[in-house]
Amino acid sequence: MNLFEEDDSALFKHYVEIGAIDFVGVEKNGEAIYKVNEIAKDIAPELWKAHTDYIDETLIGLYKENLISVSYNENLEATFSATPEGLRRLKKHYGIVPERDSKDDNSWG
Repeated sequence: MNLFEEDDSALFKHYVEIGAIDFVGVEKNGEAIYKVNEIAKDIAPELWKAHTDYIDETLIGLYKENLISVSYNENLEATFSATPEGLRRLKKHYGIVPERDSKDDNSWG
């Protein structure tokens, strides 16, 4: 899912100009990497909603495919952990495994 279509380039530029989106780097294949800043909640709420909806859909998809598991602490803050199958696929697809918070688990959050 792409937040922007070809004809939305003016809107994308606007979001960059107001600071809702920042350039953060370039992929190995030359594709630009951008991030949606938290201030978008206030200055571009429609962008923030599209961004959080995309993240939610992606996480639900990964969960349904048994690639991640979710646990919650006493403050109901979520921690996402790669399942063994998720780690296998990450390694196969990217040739890497994400950094772990501890030696015992596959968590990041």
